[in-house]
Amino acid sequence: MAQRAQRQVEVQGVQIPVLGFGTWMLDGSDCVEAVVDALAIGYRLVDTAEAYGNETEVGLGIDRSGIDRRDAWVTTKVWWEDLDFDACVRSVEQSLERLACEWLDLCLIHWPNEDQPLEEPLRALTRLREDGTVRQIGVSNFTPTLLERARESAPIFCNQVEYHPFLSQEALCRTARERDVLLTAYCPLARGRVSESETLQEIGERHGKSAAQVALRWLVQQPNVAAIPKASDPDHRRKNIEVFDFSLDEGEMKRIHGLDEGLRIVDPAHAPSWERVGA
Repeated sequence: MAQRAQRQVEVQGVQIPVLGFGTWMLDGSDCVEAVVDALAIGYRLVDTAEAYGNETEVGLGIDRSGIDRRDAWVTTKVWWEDLDFDACVRSVEQSLERLACEWLDLCLIHWPNEDQPLEEPLRALTRLREDGTVRQIGVSNFTPTLLERARESAPIFCNQVEYHPFLSQEALCRTARERDVLLTAYCPLARGRVSESETLQEIGERHGKSAAQVALRWLVQQPNVAAIPKASDPDHRRKNIEVFDFSLDEGEMKRIHGLDEGLRIVDPAHAPSWERVGA
């Protein structure tokens, strides 16, 4: 049975679910049903984006779940081509309409844009935060250098990046700890590759858990780290949330950190120049 008492992490004095439900590649009625089911079994964070094309379905799922909107943490993102001030504000307003929400718990800049001054979208999001439209603001796919630049211009709450046992994010994890910023791990199961790891399988056998559950536990056991696995299969959704009834010891955590091989799965043409810093 799923662990219905969802765990939380405190960042900048704010409580946020440490394990959320990612909705990338979910659409139509499948997306609506998946969100309803995820909320029913205990997830309280739902992650979407303008670019996913499913904000309307995510909003319907939240509404049909019957839970109080105040009990659901909703994250969405502004696409990297909409980062001038007016376009950013318009993007957030359109996301709110599609989600049928009065506010966003967290809004992120989806990718950095080297041709657009970073200060512009951050100024827009800061204004939206001040008027209560957005509760927290952040970035996604920002390198350590870009994250520090963003923090100079705005109260950054979160950086959402690809993070799994095969891709170290030690520099960003260190910043998260030192600056009290949330690091949210997307693609936390490396699109199924974690299940092939003998190390993760072996550790899982010791705890009566799957390799995927071990990988998720490894992530959420780290300070200031949350994870948002996507699962279209209901059984996988339930298994992904069943990671709060065991813990990994220091030796197991180190073994998993040692699996890093610099594997980056998400690397589009508009991605920044990645920094292998402190890995």
